[in-house]
Amino acid sequence: MTAREWKMGDRLMHAGRPEWGIGEVRSAEHVVQEGVKSQRLTIRFERAGVKTLATAFADLRPPEEMPQVPAENGIAHDEPEGNWLKQAEAGSINEMMIRVPEAASDPFKSRKSRLESTLALYRFTGAGSSLLDWSAMQSGLKDPLSRFNRHELERFFEQFKLALDAHLRRLVQELKKADPQALAEVAAAAEPAGKQALRRADGMR
Repeated sequence: MTAREWKMGDRLMHAGRPEWGIGEVRSAEHVVQEGVKSQRLTIRFERAGVKTLATAFADLRPPEEMPQVPAENGIAHDEPEGNWLKQAEAGSINEMMIRVPEAASDPFKSRKSRLESTLALYRFTGAGSSLLDWSAMQSGLKDPLSRFNRHELERFFEQFKLALDAHLRRLVQELKKADPQALAEVAAAAEPAGKQALRRADGMR
């Protein structure tokens, strides 16, 4: 997905799995994956442990190229809590936690790409480790429970799901008019949770 050359010690993030947090490259080798020149990277992510990924298929980026992750843009993991809270006005924390991520809402991306990214967000649930993964993605915090209690996270997640459902309905309606074939292709390739969300959004059977 990128021509960037990664080397041992580089820090990066997986744009498709921002909840994994920042990773450090532990090894990098040149390979050919399905006919595509690539690197096979072994990466230790702060929230997901060690993963082996191919750059031909994983959207890997330096943390500074991920502006939607507040931890790299002013809400640092190691910043004292008082300073962090002072930086956020009363409504901004709520907005940060319930916003639809940039990958799903960027108007410069195609509708089809935005729909794929939107459906991928339905992998999160409001319970257990999935709730913590989601809140890490939204807040950029390695440990969201260091800033919020579980009740707050559950409340944020409920509001996020409402915003996500509304966003999905709009995208589906736009694609039905502009590119119904793309809508059908995305629906066919979606994971079960995404298919279920599409049925709710569009009445698909």
